[in-house]
Amino acid sequence: MYLADSRNPAASAAAPAPGPGRSARIAPTVLALGTVSLITDVSSEMVTAVLPIYLVAALGVSPLGFGVLDGVFNGASATLRLLGGLLGDRGGGRHKAVAAAGYGLSALCRPALLLVRTAPLIGLVLAADRLGKGLRTAPRDAMISLATPPERRGRAFGVHRAMDTVGALSGPLLAFLVLRTAPGGYRAVFTVSSYVAPLGVLVLVLLVPGRGPAPQARGPRLRLGALLRLPALRRTTACAALLGLATVSDSFLYLLLQGRLHLPAGWFPLLPLGTAAVYLLLAVPLGALADRIGRRRAFVFGHAALLTGYGLLLARPGGGLPLAAAVLLLHGLFYAATDGTLAAVAAGAVPEERRGAGLALVGTGQAAGRFLCSLAVGALWTRWGDTTALAVMVAVLAVAVTGAVRLLGRVTGDPERATADRPAPH
Repeated sequence: MYLADSRNPAASAAAPAPGPGRSARIAPTVLALGTVSLITDVSSEMVTAVLPIYLVAALGVSPLGFGVLDGVFNGASATLRLLGGLLGDRGGGRHKAVAAAGYGLSALCRPALLLVRTAPLIGLVLAADRLGKGLRTAPRDAMISLATPPERRGRAFGVHRAMDTVGALSGPLLAFLVLRTAPGGYRAVFTVSSYVAPLGVLVLVLLVPGRGPAPQARGPRLRLGALLRLPALRRTTACAALLGLATVSDSFLYLLLQGRLHLPAGWFPLLPLGTAAVYLLLAVPLGALADRIGRRRAFVFGHAALLTGYGLLLARPGGGLPLAAAVLLLHGLFYAATDGTLAAVAAGAVPEERRGAGLALVGTGQAAGRFLCSLAVGALWTRWGDTTALAVMVAVLAVAVTGAVRLLGRVTGDPERATADRPAPH
């Protein structure tokens, strides 16, 4: 069950009183959702780890064509994030049902990759997979936030993201082992992935509680337009979109590293392991640190680390393994400081009864920005080469970080009081 709310006396009475031994406990809902994400990421990251090299090396897709496909992969989720958040908020909280539909759609896309062999059809499958991700992300994060006291949300999201990252580590490693056994066996990777994906859906259905707060505990609903009038939520959404527009996708970053290190295609899946390992080590401590020093500050710090990584890659194109290690370290630090932190910031900026919709707004802004970024990087790479494309993105990210500092610095008051400060319902 979700964390008891002071406006719900029955739920409050049923919940055990917090004590010294309980203060740092992570809610079972968070751990169950972490397990779902872990299993799902094993499946999805197997595919993600080999997809760039499969498309570019095996199918001969150009950088611009890959930019379009990568943009679809990163941006298609934006089209259903709002729908997922809105549907999850309805009927007293249908977050589990909506999340299950999203996980199920993505699971169906794994075997579909075995049936397609051309870039356009692969793009359609990737779009469907990302639609599933868009549908499930806001309801899942809403369940995490509703199960956790506000002062510990950074840590809770850090625990979830750390469990998610165990899957992100395992998926590329498993893909690497499959390719070592069957060189060029990309379809074997897709086959194994298709067997793993349904397990995550099963864990969600069996282990994650299905009900949100009681309907009588909920206040009047806010319309979507009224949500955007909440200053903290509006500026957080703008900040996420701005920084997303300046964030080079993981796939492009790994292709840049692979080209500079002259790695054989079979070793390509190992590159995401560096990012995932750092993320796994730092997600929980940085989430807890964000709770203490301020989540907005931690979010901007993470992007500053990413900017440093881009700068290193641009300044030392022939740096070899030390350069790759430094870039992957900073890349993992970026994710550990921003991924769960953004969700925690967004959760504190929106009333509980519209938590899913608020998280979806922020996620949609970020996904839309990353979609446009992938298109831009692909076009720049095709026209002027990878070095020029990276140089442009370094400049854009520097401007975006400066803008984010100004945007987030203008948010006044306590965002956790969004419920009290919301405009009157119509």
